[in-house]
Amino acid sequence: MAAELSTNINIKEPRWDQGTFIGRAKHFFTVTDPRNILLSNEQLDKAHQIIHDYRQGVVSPDLTEDELWRAKYIFDSAFHPDTGEKMLLIGRMSAQVPMNMTITGCMMTFYRTTPAVVFWQWINQSFNAIVNYTNRSGDAPITVNQLGTAYISATTGAVATALGLNSLAKHISPLIGRFVPFAAVAAANCINIPLMRQRELKHGIPVTDENDNRLGESTKAAQQAITQVVISRILMASPGMAIPPFLMNSLEKKAFLKRFPWMSAPIQVGLVGFCLVFATPLCCALFPQKSSMSLSRLEPELQEKIRASHPGVERVYFNKGL
Repeated sequence: MAAELSTNINIKEPRWDQGTFIGRAKHFFTVTDPRNILLSNEQLDKAHQIIHDYRQGVVSPDLTEDELWRAKYIFDSAFHPDTGEKMLLIGRMSAQVPMNMTITGCMMTFYRTTPAVVFWQWINQSFNAIVNYTNRSGDAPITVNQLGTAYISATTGAVATALGLNSLAKHISPLIGRFVPFAAVAAANCINIPLMRQRELKHGIPVTDENDNRLGESTKAAQQAITQVVISRILMASPGMAIPPFLMNSLEKKAFLKRFPWMSAPIQVGLVGFCLVFATPLCCALFPQKSSMSLSRLEPELQEKIRASHPGVERVYFNKGL
């Protein structure tokens, strides 16, 4: 008879060492696995129950360590780390590759006309708004007004950038024109993410000690978290929006695409998808999910509060969001 699984496994943390890039990459390859979006509600609820029971010290006699970690990653892929709520399907990190490959591929195929630019930038920013809201840091609710302001501002910024660069691109190389969607996406990320998470910038995000004891809320931590996410998102989009333009510029001169021009979109979507399968987890892994900063970098009043209540704390930790 197999020995019962130990209750000392720390499933609050990822399976792999998050102090190294390789460990974080392994973690995010699992979290962003597109197969997770195919899981049924019953499978998600079962994983939730396994994790909930394990945290209470209740272990099923036939549960193995691998099954526990599998349940943990299914749980993490579908439930928000701070609120515990089940996340919107298309907002989950496991939906990033299939959704982004489709939207980005179409943005890069249909970029020559104004209606196409407006439509696909709107679709992209609608998707981004859902992702940013779903993966926000902290457990404080965001109002409908804040959500609407961020959404409209980011969409307007993306469309204005794309149309402005498109008009300039008419006077330069067609190849350069293919990079207009990428510039628009980068500009929109710089607008969308801070606005979607503006409540965190105003009121702060929860900071804890290394044992997850909540110490307060910090706007300085929110600034660092959001900056890291913006950098990750722009770099995440880079391979899929920088490599395919060179390939498509060459392929469209070949006889095959001249004969079957309708194949341009599926080929571009496939190329973007291939890039995103690797870029998504690797760029998520650039910064630790449980980020940290020195106590001395926090707001002075919060520093005083923490030093008074937790004298030994020199570093605080927070969920940076995705």
